[in-house]
Amino acid sequence: MDPMQVFDGVAVRRHKARAARGLGRVRPVLEALAAVLLDRLDDSSVRFEQALALGGQGVIAPGLRARGMAVVSAELAPVAGHGEPMLVASPEWLPFAPRSFDLIVAPLCLHWVNDLPGALVQLRAALRPNGLLLASVPVLGTLAELRDALAEAELALTGGVSPRVSPFPDLRDCAGLLQRTGYASPVADVQEMVLMYRDPLGLLRDLRAAGEGNAVAARSRRVPPRALFAQALAALPQEDGRIRATLRLAVLTGWASPV
Repeated sequence: MDPMQVFDGVAVRRHKARAARGLGRVRPVLEALAAVLLDRLDDSSVRFEQALALGGQGVIAPGLRARGMAVVSAELAPVAGHGEPMLVASPEWLPFAPRSFDLIVAPLCLHWVNDLPGALVQLRAALRPNGLLLASVPVLGTLAELRDALAEAELALTGGVSPRVSPFPDLRDCAGLLQRTGYASPVADVQEMVLMYRDPLGLLRDLRAAGEGNAVAARSRRVPPRALFAQALAALPQEDGRIRATLRLAVLTGWASPV
């Protein structure tokens, strides 16, 4: 296996395509996460005209258009009912000419990229001078409760552990990565969201509905033990009869340097 291939791109696209047919279950969460980026955008005094909405399952583009921008939308898979023209493209293979946009907003798509530095370089090239990249990336600590419970349950049942939750970068590395890939004034700060579930299975259903199924290239292809998920979900810590799922997002901002 290629050590650079952390994720199975075919599985990522398959999960996104399946999820795109019915996003209603998780749309409120996706919209709340998109609002984090839109709020950061509103804090800027710069006025943008031509934007790329990259990822986010179609929820970010309407907010950009409402702010007076011309928007190009691109997703890993088509989103049903989007109502606007949409490109299907990966952050690793962007079909855009240099200096096409003065703003790129990329919610929750860069964490499936195998070559993240290469993708960031491509995104910077697609920005005009003084253009802005605004992105959100899950970082270490996201779904930590589920990761630990699955690992402990699988170890107890089989004596081994297969990766079942994606690896996430450390927040401390994110701003440095922006700087190394040529962005000016790079900033990475964290935004945390906690979701509570009375039905533990609801967490797994929401991950599937968002297209966030397991696409780690090194994952086991074997059918998991029948008791694995029931045992792991039963072990999740509870608060007032509900389980907790933590999302820790790095909000990344970086500017393309002026000419």
